[in-house]
Amino acid sequence: MITNLRDIGGITVPTGTLKEGYFYRSGQLVGLEKKDILFLEDDCRIKKVYDFRNKTEISEQPDMDMNNITIENIDILASEDSSSIASLQGMLDIDQSDVEKAMFETYEELVISNSALSGYSKFLTEILEDNQPILFHCFAGKDRTGFAAALILKIAGASDQSIMDDYLKTNESRKSANKQIIDSLKSKLTEQQLNALELALNVDKTYLCHAKKVLEEHFGSFDNYLLKGLKLDTNYVDQFRKKFIV
Repeated sequence: MITNLRDIGGITVPTGTLKEGYFYRSGQLVGLEKKDILFLEDDCRIKKVYDFRNKTEISEQPDMDMNNITIENIDILASEDSSSIASLQGMLDIDQSDVEKAMFETYEELVISNSALSGYSKFLTEILEDNQPILFHCFAGKDRTGFAAALILKIAGASDQSIMDDYLKTNESRKSANKQIIDSLKSKLTEQQLNALELALNVDKTYLCHAKKVLEEHFGSFDNYLLKGLKLDTNYVDQFRKKFIV
């Protein structure tokens, strides 16, 4: 089963609709059945997967091999400690009272860290150049992936509400997977650790709002973030919309 999978296309924007069938987001592609792989290859027509996890995460839980799909690793939080709360190990190491603070710090790094700036720049540049169906993910498909999805939707011209609606779908989409993780660790963790893990496995609108605040504080505007932070071409937004808005 592919956790937290969805096509972020189909969202209405002022100039039309973001194409469906091009931008898929999910959690890590681990333990997939043959039918799952065939679904990605044949139904979704995925040609490339972007894995935003770090080397430790990948070595411990590598994506399944898929003959017809290329996998590229872009470690979005390479500038940070490998135990970031964006990873499962980071979630296991956090106290319940510190979850929100740690999440805010992670979302700051998603905006301003060198690895995130270079990583998201590479990601956005390639999806425009390749012009083919792709899937992008991290561990849970909620933070590193959620911010990437927000970037794509913002570039497409989606409203803040539409962006937030997609972001928050993760909590419903991950319910079953989160329960499995928590149930598997009940005998190993204290009640406080389990509560912290449950919090960390979900997203909250304040996290994405915090990222937006940090972005505006450091770059002044989203357009300036694209130009000065990600160093994208001045006509990137126009090119993206010409290709992917119908």
